[in-house]
Amino acid sequence: MHAPPAAVRRAGRAAVCGRHRRQCVCRSHAAVNSASDEFSHSYAAVLRAYRLKFSRGGAYTCIVLVMLGVGLDASLYPDDALDFVELRALVSILLLAVPALLRTEWGQRHVQRITFAWLLLPQMMISWMIHATEGPSSIYYAGLNLAVFASGIALQFSVLQCLALGGITYLMYFVACYTHPGGAPWHGPYAVNSLFLLFTAIASAVCAFYNEQARFMMLQLKGELAEKNQQLKMINRDLADIKGQMLQQEKMAAIGTLAAGLLHEVNNPVNYCMMAIDLGCEDPVAKSSPMLMECLTDAKEGMRRVQYIVSDLKTFAYRKQGSVYEMAPFQFGRALESAIRLVGHEVKDVRIERDLPEDTLVMGDEAGIIGVLINLLSNAALAMRRGGTRKPHVYIGAVCDGDRLRITVRDNGPGIAPEHLGRVFEPFFTTREVGQGLGLGLSISYGVVQRHGSALVADSVVGEWTRFSFDLPRAAPASTFEGK
Repeated sequence: MHAPPAAVRRAGRAAVCGRHRRQCVCRSHAAVNSASDEFSHSYAAVLRAYRLKFSRGGAYTCIVLVMLGVGLDASLYPDDALDFVELRALVSILLLAVPALLRTEWGQRHVQRITFAWLLLPQMMISWMIHATEGPSSIYYAGLNLAVFASGIALQFSVLQCLALGGITYLMYFVACYTHPGGAPWHGPYAVNSLFLLFTAIASAVCAFYNEQARFMMLQLKGELAEKNQQLKMINRDLADIKGQMLQQEKMAAIGTLAAGLLHEVNNPVNYCMMAIDLGCEDPVAKSSPMLMECLTDAKEGMRRVQYIVSDLKTFAYRKQGSVYEMAPFQFGRALESAIRLVGHEVKDVRIERDLPEDTLVMGDEAGIIGVLINLLSNAALAMRRGGTRKPHVYIGAVCDGDRLRITVRDNGPGIAPEHLGRVFEPFFTTREVGQGLGLGLSISYGVVQRHGSALVADSVVGEWTRFSFDLPRAAPASTFEGK
């Protein structure tokens, strides 16, 4: 069995990864070699099955053609017809054994050698008949060309095998002619027939070469089509899942929009309660009762907390369109506290350490940055909870560096696996269970930070910590804006 064409080797070359198109080739040499070997084995298996099928069919066809030649014998050489019939019957009996042999394991492994061997049977028969009749002028010469040409078209021989069969056929023809009583001069019918045999062998080899290329391309296209169909099925399944999750997200967004509109309505009764509590605290009866004063103080603290939550939700949910309104000065420390309060139920068991400078005034989209911090804090809390971190801790630090405020959010969770670290900002990439997230949080956060002229950078050591860092443009002090 000959080696697959050069295209097989080219098929195993590493492809540039779409995600890292600018910077890396994702496959290792071992993976490339493995893919190439797998494709080569697949090609060889399909080609072997193809040759088995055509070798069996060719053997039966050869038997039919050999026996049909009895009519030719009776018409042209009636005196030799009986001898020729016996010879044809013998060759046909030998050819009948070929399909049975090809059903064995040994025959399937050596299909090419068996096919080459049984093709020589009719060639030897025809050569003997040429010798026994008219030598170079015998009409049986045409049968030699037929077998040589069939090897390249129907029997899926390689180029070398076609040339070898042509060479052996010519040797048989040479011996048959030169052992003929009339001899075989190097001109006339022998020279013409020899040239035609040469032409036939070359044409057969060329056909075999292009047939081999066509078979390989067909197999490659078939494999690619099956792979694309499988990918399409996976994409359709993922899209169905994403569609369901997006519908749920749209419902949540609608609820959020409704809630944003109700915040003002919620704030009014809270203010009424605060006024009533303040009036109650001024009442002489309340002042004379420590227990009542303590209750009023607790109620006032609870109402103040509700006010903070309403204020944080308004800051996070309400955003005017346009870059002029999005890029405004705000205190990063205040945005951080708002984010911590909004994810308070998720980080209630997490110790949060703040390390901020006195001046945290930055320029940017406050609601967007709050969203980034919410995403980082909730991801850290979830990772530490799933990883079973005994003493969950999140460090949030900021350092002034020229005209930028550099922010770091670091947790002591289980870390991110190296194979996932480079993909955390990809849309729809998530390690959570199905239905627990779309994998869009970090991708959206990356876009928000990018709008502020920075990049969200992830770093991690598995089993120790995970760190996200970015920076924001610092704003001039408030007095500067007032002066302007």
